[in-house]
Amino acid sequence: MDFSHNPKTLDFLTRIRGFMDEHVFPIEDKVYAEIHAANPDGNWKSWKVHPDITRLKALATEQGLWNMFLLDAKLGQGLSCLEYAPLAEETGRVIFAPEIFNCNAPDTGNMEVLYHFGNDFQKTKWLTPLQNGEIRTVFGKTEPDVASYDATNMEASIKADGDELILNGKKWWTTGLGHPNAKVMVFMGLSNPENDRHSQHSMVMVPLDTKGIEIKRMLSAYGDYDAPFGHGEVHLNNVRVPKENLLVGLGKGFAIAQGRLGPGRIHHCMRAVGMAEKALELGIRRGLARVAFGKPLIELGGNKERIAQARMLIEQSRLLTLQAAWKIDNLGVKNAMVDISAIKVVVPNMAQQVVDIALQLHGGGGMCNDFPIARFAAGARSLRLADGPDEVHMAMVSRLELKKYK
Repeated sequence: MDFSHNPKTLDFLTRIRGFMDEHVFPIEDKVYAEIHAANPDGNWKSWKVHPDITRLKALATEQGLWNMFLLDAKLGQGLSCLEYAPLAEETGRVIFAPEIFNCNAPDTGNMEVLYHFGNDFQKTKWLTPLQNGEIRTVFGKTEPDVASYDATNMEASIKADGDELILNGKKWWTTGLGHPNAKVMVFMGLSNPENDRHSQHSMVMVPLDTKGIEIKRMLSAYGDYDAPFGHGEVHLNNVRVPKENLLVGLGKGFAIAQGRLGPGRIHHCMRAVGMAEKALELGIRRGLARVAFGKPLIELGGNKERIAQARMLIEQSRLLTLQAAWKIDNLGVKNAMVDISAIKVVVPNMAQQVVDIALQLHGGGGMCNDFPIARFAAGARSLRLADGPDEVHMAMVSRLELKKYK
């Protein structure tokens, strides 16, 4: 396996780093301060996108730094998972940066769903405006009343009624639901209970202005509502949509999910590697600049050993993620399942440890919004649950490992 950057990746990497240095890092603190001031609570109906983000999206489009995750060169930049991975790492250094490049979750995963599984109508209706950055989407899977990390527990239902589908159920932690540009949900629900357990569910495109959809609230993570994105709870009460909104067919939800989650987990994990790199940089700069008991903080309390530990953890996590990306590109998602599940455990845990080291070096400052550390801490901890908790992925790894001996 060769993980070295080819000329195409190096070109994009140079341009992304230049863009981040010139346009994103200088406004990071300002943007977050103004977002918090303008969107102080969970009242998502008044949330607005910061004008600098809108401005930078237009600039990124002009510079060809747009839809970089899409392999199709006509719709994106023609980059493979391995080629895109280091670019995702760079954007992960600032939490709002992926949106600037139209490479933000859950839109990347939903675009891939529509690209690979959508019909011509669905692509025209939703994929094209998504690729243009005109709308945002959400993914409705997690449910409040059941342990939905076992997706076969889902209670949300999809029932055929003539030329329509009737949808009922509750979803929460629906990322991006509070965003002013969120227009449509990919809704996953139980449609065929008579089938085998992995052929019982379906995915449907559901416009958020459809009658019967009620957004209940945004959920806070460690006291932050993550405006203007939000992670919301939404209820569907006898929502009717045309059958043409169904993706692939009834009972195909799990098959679609497998295709969606593979590359998406590479993106998540490489952004988390970038987050950890930025946290380590901030921690080292803080440790060198602050003095206590007559010495720089970096010289006290075993901090040098912690810095070394952080570096080793980051490098291991990056290599494992690049290996998963290489396998997806060369062997397919099905043959990369061990690696995909492994990175979803290893990388968020690494990020949580590295961010905590940086937080400790910042003292009380690491707990507030004066630095990105608190945002990183919430993001890293959340990632250990997003797309399934650690335990689910470890169960997958152990199952596939034991299968070798049967």
